[in-house]
Amino acid sequence: MNAILHAQQLTKHYPGSIALDHVDFIANAGESIAIIGPSGSGKTTLLHCLAGILRPDAGSITLNTPSAPMRLDTLGDAALSRLRREEFGFVFQQGMLLPELTALENVALALMLNGTDRATSESRAAEWLAALGLAGMEQRRLGELSGGQVQRVAIARAQVTGARVVFADEPTGALDSATSKEVLDVLLHSVAANGRTLLVVTHDPNVAARCRRVVELRDGRIVSDSGSPVSAPSQAEPSSQAAPASSPAEAATANFKGAFNV
Repeated sequence: MNAILHAQQLTKHYPGSIALDHVDFIANAGESIAIIGPSGSGKTTLLHCLAGILRPDAGSITLNTPSAPMRLDTLGDAALSRLRREEFGFVFQQGMLLPELTALENVALALMLNGTDRATSESRAAEWLAALGLAGMEQRRLGELSGGQVQRVAIARAQVTGARVVFADEPTGALDSATSKEVLDVLLHSVAANGRTLLVVTHDPNVAARCRRVVELRDGRIVSDSGSPVSAPSQAEPSSQAAPASSPAEAATANFKGAFNV
């Protein structure tokens, strides 16, 4: 597989704590990766550093683009903002959409911020909304949509620019179980169908089990990785490893339960 994101010795401190402790991480093109762990383990910090939302205190983050590798940790603010708009898509727990805009306008805005004209932006936004089951709802505002529909709008916005990596932070956390499954189906199928890489921070074992790879964090360190097991003593302890399972889905669930001692 081809690495699209590569973090080396990633370190991030907060007052009185270490959120990331010399983390090495690779995300390959086309993978779906669940990032799990207890609260405070560093999973959201890792996601935000990889996405260029937070700057690490030390270490490097390389994004492999078709033209040349780019070091996110060395980019200036303007270049980093442009990179997030063009290369990355985001889906958050509450959608993080603009309530005063329609579904169509929320999706089209992602393109317009990159300089695409309004007519083209709205046409492409309408195509994505239709593809995700929202045809006929383009002119509705968020208050007129269900929670699952709002997340579909966020998923459309995350991909309309052609982003090669989609970051999702607890995308089903505020939804009931039936709607969570529906949104996860849409997220996985739409991202995979377009060959994008998906990184999901989640507390939900069902979400983790559906991803191709599960990465577990504890105390700012990666302690298990179902796609590339951690072998360095400094990164893992034998007691934290999940027991072998008979299928990828069972392995993901076992890793998840081990992360939360359930």
